[in-house]
Amino acid sequence: MFVELHILQNFVPSNLNRDDTNAPKDCEFGGYRRARISSQCFKRAIRTALSTQGLLPPEDLAVRTKRLARALVGRMTSAGQPAEEAERVAEAAISALGLKLDGDETQYLLFLGDREIDAMADVCLRHWDTLREAPPVDVAGKTAKQAKQAGKENVSAEVGNALKGALNGGQAADLALFGRMLADLPARNVDAASQVAHAISTNRVSTEFDFFTAVDDLKAGASDREDLGAGMLGTVEFNSACFYRYANLDTDQLLSNLAGNSELARRGIEAFLRAAIMAIPTGKQNSMAAHNLPSLVFAVIRDRGLENLANAFLQPVEPDRGGDLVANSVRQLGKHYADLRGMYGDNGLLGSWVATTHPELVGSLAEHTVSIDELVKDVTDATRLSEAA
Repeated sequence: MFVELHILQNFVPSNLNRDDTNAPKDCEFGGYRRARISSQCFKRAIRTALSTQGLLPPEDLAVRTKRLARALVGRMTSAGQPAEEAERVAEAAISALGLKLDGDETQYLLFLGDREIDAMADVCLRHWDTLREAPPVDVAGKTAKQAKQAGKENVSAEVGNALKGALNGGQAADLALFGRMLADLPARNVDAASQVAHAISTNRVSTEFDFFTAVDDLKAGASDREDLGAGMLGTVEFNSACFYRYANLDTDQLLSNLAGNSELARRGIEAFLRAAIMAIPTGKQNSMAAHNLPSLVFAVIRDRGLENLANAFLQPVEPDRGGDLVANSVRQLGKHYADLRGMYGDNGLLGSWVATTHPELVGSLAEHTVSIDELVKDVTDATRLSEAA
C-alpha cells in the first residue's frame, strides 16, 4: 500500500535552500525557470520536525553523525567506566566494524538509531577487556582498505559479529522512512520507505536582489568626517514562489524496515504525514521569516501506480482576474488530476482526502474535504496498520 502527499505551499520572499553561490536553488521545467527546494532540504526539515515538534520520542529516532565515538564514550562513562579506557574501547569497536576514524570522528556521516548506539555500547561493555586490549590500527604504509581490514582483524569474529548485529535499524522510525547507505557495511543498508521529490514552483520565477547595509554602532558619529558610511554592505538573493511538493510512503516497506512492529509503523506514518505537512526549511529565516503553511494538502492511498502531479504545471501558473497564484494552482492541479483519471481510471486508488484554504475550488479532486487533523487521522487509519497493532 502507498500513501501519497501532494502539497501546494506559497512562500513570501525567501531563500530557503541555497546553492554554492548562496542563490536560491532553481531549475528549468516545462521550458521555464522555476524556483526549487531540494529533496534533501525537505527531508532534513521533516526529520527535524519529527523531534522538535515532539511527534516521536528520541528512542524511536536516529541521528546522522560522525561523532559515534563520543556517543559511545558517553554511554560507557554513564555506566561507570573510566573515560580514557572508554575512548580506547570505542575506537576499537568502530575499527572492528571496518569504519575509519579521523581523530575521534568517522570518515563519513553515519545514520544510526538511538537504540543501535545503545546496543553497540552494551556490546562494548560486555566485551570490555577484549576491546580495551585491542591494538590501535597501524595505518603506516597501508591503503584505506587495508587499514579498515586491519581494524576488523584486531578483534575476534565473535566481537565483530556482535557489533554488526547491533546495527539492525534500531527500531528508528526516521531511519526506516528515509533509509541509509553504509559503504563499508552494505549488509546494514536500509531501503527507504519514503520518496520525496524536489519541490518546484508552479509559477515562473526570476531571482531578485536585496541590497543591504549594516551600521557600526561604535562609530564616532557624523562629526567624524573621515569615517562616514556603512560598516558593511552586500546583496542577498531571494525569490517568492508557490511550490508543488510531492512525497510518497510505501507502508509495506516501512513495516518491513521496522521488523514487523506495526504499532511503531502506524505512529511513524502519522508522524511522517504531520511532519511533511508542517516542515519548513530554515534557510535565511532570521532575515525573511517565510513561515507560510501549505494552502492545499491532497492525500491519496493506493495499492499501485504512483503519480507525481508536477506536470500539472508544465505551463506556469499566473494570477489573473479569476484568482491569485495559489487559487489558480489549485485549479490547475485539479484539472490535471481529472485528466489522468479520465485516461487511466482509478489506477489503484483506495481513498483520497484534501485539506485546503480553497475548498470551493477542489471540485472532484478528492472524496473527502477535511481539516489537517482529520486528514492525518483518516489516512493513518486507512493504512489498516491500526488493526495489526
